[in-house]
Amino acid sequence: MRQALTGGLQNLQRTFGSFTAGQKVVAVIGSLALVLAGVMVFRWASTPSYAPLFTNLAPADASAVVEQLDASGTPYELTDGGNTIMVPRDSVYDTRIQLSGEGLPSQSTDGYSLLDGQSLSTSQFQEQTSYKRAIEGELEKTIEALDPVQTAVVHVALPQEELFESDTKPVTASVLVATGPGNTLDSGQVQAVVHLVASSVEGLDPKQVTVTDSTGQVLSAAGDDAATLGDARAQQVESFEQDMQSSVQQVLDRVLGPGNSAVQITADLNFDKTTTQTTRYFSDPSSTPLRDSTSTETYTTPGGTAGGTAGGVVGPDGQLSTDTTSTDGGTSYEKESRTSDNAVNTEVEQREAAPGNVESLHVGVVLDTQALGEIQTTDVQDLVSSALGVDEQRGDTVEVTSMPFDRTAEEDAAAELAAAEKADSRAEMISMGKTGGLVLLVLLVLLAAWRQSKRRMKAREQATSYVVEQLRRNEPPAAVASPLATPALDAGHAELRMAARDEIAALVERQPEEVAQLLRGWLVEAER
Repeated sequence: MRQALTGGLQNLQRTFGSFTAGQKVVAVIGSLALVLAGVMVFRWASTPSYAPLFTNLAPADASAVVEQLDASGTPYELTDGGNTIMVPRDSVYDTRIQLSGEGLPSQSTDGYSLLDGQSLSTSQFQEQTSYKRAIEGELEKTIEALDPVQTAVVHVALPQEELFESDTKPVTASVLVATGPGNTLDSGQVQAVVHLVASSVEGLDPKQVTVTDSTGQVLSAAGDDAATLGDARAQQVESFEQDMQSSVQQVLDRVLGPGNSAVQITADLNFDKTTTQTTRYFSDPSSTPLRDSTSTETYTTPGGTAGGTAGGVVGPDGQLSTDTTSTDGGTSYEKESRTSDNAVNTEVEQREAAPGNVESLHVGVVLDTQALGEIQTTDVQDLVSSALGVDEQRGDTVEVTSMPFDRTAEEDAAAELAAAEKADSRAEMISMGKTGGLVLLVLLVLLAAWRQSKRRMKAREQATSYVVEQLRRNEPPAAVASPLATPALDAGHAELRMAARDEIAALVERQPEEVAQLLRGWLVEAER
């Protein structure tokens, strides 16, 4: 094994020594490139896959966790400014369990677990303070569960209740939030934090909650209910306008093509909350009367009418009654009346109009003159009016006009995009060319080395064959080299002689017994 390794190194050394200066430089660079590529591939294949162990760690917790990982020899990486610790994926859970046994991380807020240590000797002040800290800790955990929030600090001011005190101070709270890089809290999320805190503390009004970010900007101050309501209304109007514009723009894009029209809609929404109550009275004749009474009145006169003249009788109510009956010259009067009181039914209707009704719509549409063709602006106006449900009596307006569009920005952007794509393609081609050229250069060097080695091996075989042929002819060793030195051989024969000599020496080292036996046979034949 040692002799074979030594012979291989000698052959490699002779092959490298036969190269020119340029071939040597190329061979060295190619070999280094191959070694470097192999090392990089090996490192990439041997590098473990990392996964988060803990995220959003406090500095004290991060320092303690790193010290523990160093002590246990666990590889790790720090990301996100040191707030996130990465460990190999296959050891995440084991490492997390080990660190939990060490009480890490330890800077997390305890929340309601603070109340577990209460005892009979706890004073009222300590009990109140622990209760306040527990509420603050639970609120911090809840707020930090929001995606944009990285860290939250909550302070709750609970006024001390006094006996016989009529003017009590309100409960207040302040929230400090720190968001992750590139994240911010919109107005809806700020209101979510405000109402979350207000709903978690007894007696806390949302108007008494202040929210501030880590830069010192006040996101929601105490008493900002009106401003918040205005922001919510503005967002609702903006969302309504965007939805209407999107629907109209989709229709116009199908008709004129993308980029050939522009739509702007202004909506006036009514956020007044109105309640209408209507009361109607009606009677039902088919129902049973509440009261039904009948009265009868009879009256008779004692004598007849003078001269037998027909006439009437004046009743007690002053009415003349002609319905009389005369008996023995007398007159009688009879009256009957009936009174019925029916029930009066009542129907009450109450309607409540939800805020956000559309008061008016104002639509402006601009069309590209070059894209119109045979399309008329009046047709587009009718189409938009029908799509939006425009009501002229309500005060809605729709204006459609056509004018040439300025395509300068689009052309410049397209040109820049094309130039960027061309540059990327050129860079990619250059990179591929460099890589291909390097690979081709290495292949050429290897091919040249292989051909040179093959050529030398062939020459060595020829020289060895020549030497063996001379030996078989029983010529003395002195005559072995004489044919190689004859003028008939060219200048390359000197190299062949050296190769043959080295080959014979290697043959003697590899197989000394066979060579000795061969020499003994030659000597015996020479004596004969």
